[in-house]
Amino acid sequence: MSPEVRDRALVELGRSEGSADTLALLVRDQDTRRLLLLRAVLDAARAADPAVCPPAEKARLRDDWALLAQADGTVPADRACGSGDGGPGVSSARTRLLYPLTGPWTLTCLRGLDPAERPPAPEDARELRRALAHFSALAAAAAARAGIPFTTELTAHDGVLHLPSFGTLDTGTTGDTVVRAIHARNRITLRRSDAPDVTVFLEHGFGAWSGARCWTAAHALPGLVPGAPPVPLEDLAPYRSIRDDPRHRALSAPTTLDDAERKRWLQAWSGTAAALRSGGGRRVTEARTLLRCLVPLEMPPDAAGPGENDGGCSATRRDAFGALLCSTPPSPVAFAATLVHELQHAKLAALSDLTTLHRAGPEARYFAPWRLDPRPFDGLLQGAYAHLGLADFFQRRALTADPVHRESAWAQHARYRAQVGATLPALVGAPHLTVPGRRFVDAMAAAYEDMAAHPAPRGHTVRAQAYLKAARTLWTRRQAPSAPRLNE
Repeated sequence: MSPEVRDRALVELGRSEGSADTLALLVRDQDTRRLLLLRAVLDAARAADPAVCPPAEKARLRDDWALLAQADGTVPADRACGSGDGGPGVSSARTRLLYPLTGPWTLTCLRGLDPAERPPAPEDARELRRALAHFSALAAAAAARAGIPFTTELTAHDGVLHLPSFGTLDTGTTGDTVVRAIHARNRITLRRSDAPDVTVFLEHGFGAWSGARCWTAAHALPGLVPGAPPVPLEDLAPYRSIRDDPRHRALSAPTTLDDAERKRWLQAWSGTAAALRSGGGRRVTEARTLLRCLVPLEMPPDAAGPGENDGGCSATRRDAFGALLCSTPPSPVAFAATLVHELQHAKLAALSDLTTLHRAGPEARYFAPWRLDPRPFDGLLQGAYAHLGLADFFQRRALTADPVHRESAWAQHARYRAQVGATLPALVGAPHLTVPGRRFVDAMAAAYEDMAAHPAPRGHTVRAQAYLKAARTLWTRRQAPSAPRLNE
């Protein structure tokens, strides 16, 4: 990345913005990293001790790779003109490999193949075997999307075989079961030795249907705007849960939706583009560019109940760029705010992969008004950046909303802006910032100051400051006497 491009991206992103070129830069870099991870899996498997990756599994990986390479060189006619799920001139195989949930899968494989982990424990060896077998399903799905006829063997784990972008077969068995998959003429026949064949008919772009009761089709929400590709609602796929990540300790588990829950998602989603647009037209472009799938989460047990602020939860994952994990959104405005919040995290994480913003350590010692526990510097930066995006979103919405929704938007803006203001001194004055990091944080500060041109009504500002004072007092009492008040 040239200094000119880097500086422009730093300023744009720091201001909670991002042109089409800047967003494309983040996407290209993340896509490249995902392809490199896949290559690393294949190289690690080839070099692995036979006790870790037996010859039969290595041979299976080679066959899968050959099928995937064939699919990667094939762009169906509907996709060549830009109407397919991969975009103009992008193969189905490449689309599958760049899909967010392939990220956690590749890391699972690499952990299992790491020589430092040998000899593997039985449960680790089993997890690695299943992860490597998943590559067969990935290659088969890519080849089917590309229209390539094939016959291959897949593995159902604990009675479940998942075909990415198509759906899930329930074999009704325990342990691992071999399933022969035969693709021809836009249909896949799934054949087992002790059960009737299941024929699956491929839908255009995403999903597949079958009359068999043991088949559950994958679902997707319509494109965010007309002409946009559908957004997969990933409630079936493996590797969608977050494991061993302390940052997401309080996050609910992924869930499988029933018809009523899918309808609630669709109802909220149908008005999300309009809600995003009310907070600035670029938010729609941002969501369309960065969002590749949604992973439904269970509603937290302490959720407050129906309403725009129902105590739901959401997250993004650095290993699954493009995925947003979220409990059922209660309304289009709440859905839009969640997208703004989480895509801020996604942008900052991707930018941090491109350039080093700071060299602070992991020590948790900073006050953040949205948390009761001290935050490390990186957590403070991530949180302040997400809240800056929300403050901008709700201010723009307040300036254009009808009277019924205006006051609520001003209240949200005032609180988020107050939270950002409480953290900016620690960020701007941090000695850990690199030169790019200082440029980024200075742009954040400039965006914060620009919001003063359109202040919230005084009552909302006073309440926001009272909330901030109470949050600081509570935080200080919880940390005393061990934690100094470092960023007042």
